[in-house]
Amino acid sequence: MPIPDSPARPASYRTVLAVPEFRALLLAQTLATCGTVVVQTTLSVLVYARTGSALLASLAFALGFTPYLFGATLLSAVADRCPARDVLVVCQALSCAVAAAMALPGLPVPVLLALVLVLGVAAPVFQGARAAALPDLLPDGGYPLGRSLLRLVAQSTQVAGFAVGGLLLLAVPAAHALLASAAGFAGAAVLLRYGTRRRPARLGRGGSVARASLAGVRQVWAVPGLRPLLLLTWLPPALAVAPEALAAPYAAQLGAGPAGVALLLCAAPAGSVAGELLYGTLLSPATRARLLVPSAALIFVPLLGFVFRPGLLAATALLVVSGLGYPYAMALDQRTLEAAPAPLRGRALTLALAGLMAGQGLGFAAAGAVAEFLDPSLVVAGAGLLGSAVLLLCRGATRRSPVRAAPGPSTARFPNTRTA
Repeated sequence: MPIPDSPARPASYRTVLAVPEFRALLLAQTLATCGTVVVQTTLSVLVYARTGSALLASLAFALGFTPYLFGATLLSAVADRCPARDVLVVCQALSCAVAAAMALPGLPVPVLLALVLVLGVAAPVFQGARAAALPDLLPDGGYPLGRSLLRLVAQSTQVAGFAVGGLLLLAVPAAHALLASAAGFAGAAVLLRYGTRRRPARLGRGGSVARASLAGVRQVWAVPGLRPLLLLTWLPPALAVAPEALAAPYAAQLGAGPAGVALLLCAAPAGSVAGELLYGTLLSPATRARLLVPSAALIFVPLLGFVFRPGLLAATALLVVSGLGYPYAMALDQRTLEAAPAPLRGRALTLALAGLMAGQGLGFAAAGAVAEFLDPSLVVAGAGLLGSAVLLLCRGATRRSPVRAAPGPSTARFPNTRTA
């Protein structure tokens, strides 16, 4: 006699982690993120050692982010036209092969930089397929919490990855560190292959992937309810990176030295982690939805205080408070998922994530360029003012274009877990 389904429970971090497929996905991302960070760190050191050029060393680090818009524009249809598990496994297998190729002795620096570009092209496809697959793994209400956990783990893993990369380079040659990265990507591919279930693609194949991707970008932008949500995904993070981009010159202005730079860089991420945990455990989905724009405003209002050129401790406190607003993305993730038509879900989420990464890169560059002419504190305050204005415009747009509910393919349910 079949056992009836247990009653569904409200989504929480505990119930999200109780889903075996999500645990496999989370662990795979941890390995992949560590591998990516170690590759970036190792190549920066390796290229600088070979060339003595700080520019080429920085390019080795930054080139991985450059192809995000290219990959999202021309390859985003892959997330909808192929089974998500296949896309995730192939992306990690490709990353493994690229990292192993980087370890070959005597590769010219241009070849190494070209291989970094290959990693960067695969990244938005992987992230879009992963985001599109989450609703299939998790039931209603679980998607924003799953994305929240992925962000928390990614932030922590990036810090750990930089530390591990530095220690590896002290202990072993660069080629061995790159092989360790390749092993991490291989482990992620194995976890995804055997830890998640293969589900059919949302769309059938046929025609050019690039043509379908470009058409998908136009179709995604044509959905009225998606436009303000995409702007909320892209613009606030692009402006919010100003304090991070200018941490070094601002700390130097205060006479704080490297310790001050580290303190300023850690402040907003610390607030973000605390905010994610508070939002995820204390607020209901309905409350998070109501607080979407006010939460995003919390990112920018504290930045206005930089107009007074605060000291190190005051600036750190302002950035911690600013970081508490970053979990606005939890409500935004859910609304974006609801607004995206099912056949366009993969392309919509790939475009959102790619625009987020590209926008942050542009935000870094813009903040640095403006700081050549203005005091860093004024640039940060200006970013706070611009961010507040953007939110006012987006708030009106979201009111005029209510999000419609899109049918979701997921039939998964949380297990009825009990605490002992």
